[in-house]
Amino acid sequence: QVQLVESGGGLVQPGGSLRLSCAASGRAFSAFAMGWFRQAPGNEREFVTSINGVGRTDYADSVKGRFTISRDNAKNTVYLQLNSLKPEDTAVYYCAGAPYTGWDFPRSYNYWGQGTQVTVSS
Repeated sequence: QVQLVESGGGLVQPGGSLRLSCAASGRAFSAFAMGWFRQAPGNEREFVTSINGVGRTDYADSVKGRFTISRDNAKNTVYLQLNSLKPEDTAVYYCAGAPYTGWDFPRSYNYWGQGTQVTVSS
């Protein structure tokens, strides 16, 4: 069983920054592809970014150049650096993981965190 716990959300002004963390249980973290998704009130969950087991990353067009995903396998943690935040970035951000070690990305994710709220408002 894999447990994912997000942290780092909060209230920030437009143009500000936040750093989200996702701590994973288990000893096979390096064999997991990890992703971040978000869901705003009244909206469906949407893909934000992902990083696979070999360090390859992918980003939604809406966040390219502003968000950065990274991982520290020694700490079983994946990070999401959010820069130049906009009001439309306001959402609950969810961390997700899947056992996948290939060059590509998984079709779906097996494990999900509880989410952390990011609110961008002036």
